[in-house]
Amino acid sequence: MREIRKYGLIGYPLSHSFSPTYFKEKFLKENISNTSYLSYPIADIQQIWNILPSDIQGFNVTIPYKEKIIPFLDALDHTAKKIKAVNTVKKENDRWIGYNTDVYGFKETIQRFIGRRKIKEAMVLGNGGAAKAVIYALKNLNIKVHIISRKRGYRGYKNLDRAFICRNKLIINTTPLGMHPHDKKHPDIPYAFIEQKHLLFDLIYNPKKTLFLKRGEENGAFIKNGLEMLHLQAEKSWEIWNSHTKNNNDNVRTRAGEQLG
Repeated sequence: MREIRKYGLIGYPLSHSFSPTYFKEKFLKENISNTSYLSYPIADIQQIWNILPSDIQGFNVTIPYKEKIIPFLDALDHTAKKIKAVNTVKKENDRWIGYNTDVYGFKETIQRFIGRRKIKEAMVLGNGGAAKAVIYALKNLNIKVHIISRKRGYRGYKNLDRAFICRNKLIINTTPLGMHPHDKKHPDIPYAFIEQKHLLFDLIYNPKKTLFLKRGEENGAFIKNGLEMLHLQAEKSWEIWNSHTKNNNDNVRTRAGEQLG
């Protein structure tokens, strides 16, 4: 009997995640046998290697560990090192390598969402690990980014006037506000200023339409959730896990910055 290839997802809590279901369906549809993908809720990141199976070959990372996972890894690929956030980890030659496929998933999705519209500026709500991937992708698309956060050093939610909202036609929620089971929560932005030319994108995909998206839609804005992004980043993770190590090394660097050979 062939040895089972093990993959999974870490985060806390994990009741909101579709990833295990997505991969289970993928394995059935594509006749991928002897392969498992399980959830590993970890309340304390310090316990990661005690909780994960010793023979796991790769795993995804979600809230709240996309940044906190980095000290536990041996190296990062170029993109993960650049944005300092990881959502995919692969075991390569007994070394744990961090990647970020959120950038790919978001960039592909947002380009389709924007279409031929000319977007010059965007508001990104939140500044956590997911926000870092979004910001990196938007800058690569030559879109000026304004980070909105309650943390010191950023524009606050109470400093969003009509002129600023009207100038930023793309608004992206990267916070967990509105995620199931807290469906009644939403980012505290002035929704009254949103118009028909606005595009609202929410990384949350459960529920399908968050209160953030609903309120934007009520004012005529175009809306989209993060489900397509999830699918794209998941497929990219699967591609990384099943690629040969020698093909990855050109873009993998240790945390100190030297290239792996």
